[in-house]
Amino acid sequence: MKVLTDTVLSKSAFSTDIDVPIEKIDIADWLFNLPEAEYKRCCAPDHIGAGTTATDDGKRMSINVEMIGTALVIQHYVAEEAGPTYCRMNSISDVFTAAGRTQVNVVWELNAEKIEGGRTRYTNSVTAHPTDAFMAFIAEHGITYEDAAAARQSAGGDHNRRETPLFAASIARKALGEPNPT
Repeated sequence: MKVLTDTVLSKSAFSTDIDVPIEKIDIADWLFNLPEAEYKRCCAPDHIGAGTTATDDGKRMSINVEMIGTALVIQHYVAEEAGPTYCRMNSISDVFTAAGRTQVNVVWELNAEKIEGGRTRYTNSVTAHPTDAFMAFIAEHGITYEDAAAARQSAGGDHNRRETPLFAASIARKALGEPNPT
């Protein structure tokens, strides 16, 4: 499968400030130890399930199952970089729609930066690129790229806008050793 990395299907980034010093933040630890119930709380009802595994060559991986608009998306995020203040995750994601199944490439970046007052700004960025399979899928179904991109931008942006402050709150609770809500 070929990923069309020079073409952006959708892109969104949202930030939330949290009352935790950056020295206490460890995004990679949060991400790879995130309980499934906590993942579900971070964007109910869109988030369906999550878990961690590894690729055959030992790279850490986060598996997320969620609804993005009307599509069921299974994301196989492989860690390209995973540290306390920055994670870059890359997935060839399976997308199930009413018209059938296709795949897109999704790059998820989780970033923490120090801001004044001993606080941290968390930014959740998601960029989707089409694959050759996606381009064939929309052509087969008579969907223009512009219409597909507009729909993905709307649904993906809305989803990211809603999950970002909840991810930030969850990261803050983990950093402070506070329990997750039940």
